[in-house]
Amino acid sequence: MQNSEAMALSVALLAAAGELTQRIHASVVARGFEDLRPAHGFAFVRLGTGDATATDLAVHLGVTKQAAGQLVDELVRKGYVERRPHPTDARARLVVLTERGRACTRAAEDAMAEAVRPWAERLGEDGVRALCEQLTAVAPEGPVRPAW
Repeated sequence: MQNSEAMALSVALLAAAGELTQRIHASVVARGFEDLRPAHGFAFVRLGTGDATATDLAVHLGVTKQAAGQLVDELVRKGYVERRPHPTDARARLVVLTERGRACTRAAEDAMAEAVRPWAERLGEDGVRALCEQLTAVAPEGPVRPAW
């Protein structure tokens, strides 16, 4: 692959990721969650897979423990998460989605489906499935985090 082709692919993927983030965020806001930023959505990706500590969120987001702690404080104040005792580590606290947080993740799931619907119209259902399989093969563990 030539450098120019690699650059074109990189730019296309970054543009698709940026557009997808904007579309999902706008749709979540339109569903009544006006007090969130896109960075919150990336935290919800991790919290949606199960309870996490602030340290787990820091690793997931690629930020310091202090920055993750501030993000958790903000989400607690807004009613999206709560801290609970960790069942096996007395020093740690779990960050758990509240009902409002779970409602937001459901809204985000709907927003994601809405955001990729135009892709299916352009590429067809099979094309979107193939794209998903190919991207997963290329970056199976690739971090789902904002580009700070």
